[in-house]
Amino acid sequence: MGMKVCQLCAVDFTLKHFLLPLIDGMQSRGWHVTAVCSDGPFVEGLRKRGYRIETVTISRSMNPLAALRSLWGLVQLFRRARYDVLHAHTPVAALIGRMAARLAGAPLVVYTAHGFYFHEGMPVWKYRLFVSLERLAGRWTHILFTQSAEDARTAVREKIMLAERVLAIGNGVDVSRFDPAKTDARAKVRESLGIPKDAYVVGLIGRQVREKGVAEFLLAAQQLAAAHPQIWFLLIGEKLPSDHAAGVATELAEAQTALGGRLVVLGLCDDIPEMLSVMDLFCLPSWREGMPRTIIEAMMMAKPVVATDIRGSREEVVHDETGLLVPVRSAALLAEAIERFAKNPAWGEKLGKAGRERALRLYDEKKVVAAQLERIEAEARFLRVR
Repeated sequence: MGMKVCQLCAVDFTLKHFLLPLIDGMQSRGWHVTAVCSDGPFVEGLRKRGYRIETVTISRSMNPLAALRSLWGLVQLFRRARYDVLHAHTPVAALIGRMAARLAGAPLVVYTAHGFYFHEGMPVWKYRLFVSLERLAGRWTHILFTQSAEDARTAVREKIMLAERVLAIGNGVDVSRFDPAKTDARAKVRESLGIPKDAYVVGLIGRQVREKGVAEFLLAAQQLAAAHPQIWFLLIGEKLPSDHAAGVATELAEAQTALGGRLVVLGLCDDIPEMLSVMDLFCLPSWREGMPRTIIEAMMMAKPVVATDIRGSREEVVHDETGLLVPVRSAALLAEAIERFAKNPAWGEKLGKAGRERALRLYDEKKVVAAQLERIEAEARFLRVR
């Protein structure tokens, strides 16, 4: 009988958009996987597709009372289900989940840090607080996967985990899906969105919150609008109901007034390869990231990238080779970078092709999943799980 695995995250959005390839990979090896997250709009659809899902309200804040309720709900579930492996994702859910696993006696505990909650822009006291919490939870963790190599080095330096228990796995996407040779919808999608054939399209895909740099993107768009009437801007995503981060409704309204039809705003989209095919340049001016998948998706689609010089993004984007890196929270420098590409589209195409070559080499989803499964299997054999 295969191992019983719990894949834990805070919200069903994370489950749907980030964890399904890993779950599929585990199930292909005969493991019995149950996803656990807060109830949400995607749960029923995923169940209809055959995924086993248990819903427990998972706090996304550090409110002690809410955290205790989540902890108790998870302890009860873990004692009843008797999972062999807990694989936790997202910072707060992983902290509470690993504590619950300790109390319930789960044999093997794995944590994937998609990006530590602490980051370089935090006040020192807050940074140290969250490092201390990660150190505490590290005592109950057998394996720490980090998506970025920078986070792996940080985990060892900050004594969160011993080096032999930390593995940088990177991030990845479906190579067969994100293939520009298979996507010929550029003209059709542009027409459906009212974007001219000869427009230079700059896009951003992400939650419409301040920490994703959406405000800087909109301000840069307004700064470029008068001098570059050929540039159009495409914004894809929305603010999730579970988001605690500040939104950008005011900035969005101002930009829509200033840009009119040249700013196309869409909600969540499932046809991301087609949306990327519409773009000439992809932007992600986030304040903090782990190892952003949207950049990898854009690179796979041979799009040059402008991103902020932060953890994860600077590991994916090679400055002046596959895109440009700009400082955080600088709309002016973001606008300058966009302008460089808009003035020289051929240069952008060259960088986009280099980005695809890099993505194919480093960010194949199948390789990322396989690395995790092999490491978990090795640890399970060592601990004699199942």
